Amino acid sequence: MKKLLMYVLAITVLGLGSAEAAVYKGQKVYIKKCRKCHGGGLEVAASKKKKTWKKLMKKKGEGLAKLHLENPKAKKSYKYFGSKKYRKRAKHLKDFLVEYAKDSGNVPACN
Repeated sequence: MKKLLMYVLAITVLGLGSAEAAVYKGQKVYIKKCRKCHGGGLEVAASKKKKTWKKLMKKKGEGLAKLHLENPKAKKSYKYFGSKKYRKRAKHLKDFLVEYAKDSGNVPACN
């Protein structure tokens, strides 16, 4: 009985862990989709405080998408910010941006 309980507990923990957002995944998204226009992660993430990033990334990143979609200089990003792919990856990007926000004290190493 104990083995079965431990097995179920392990499966539950592993399953829940994969559903959570991850900073390293957000960093990958940033490098792939944002770095071309915004440069290294330090410039962007450290430009705002944690509270601001959290607000922009509410509702699957609608605030950040809105900023880009309203900016005529960001025409190259319109397709991405309107996509399901962006909304799916927004939780990871949020974790990255909050982790390395201006008031976090952390510095990313984007290559």
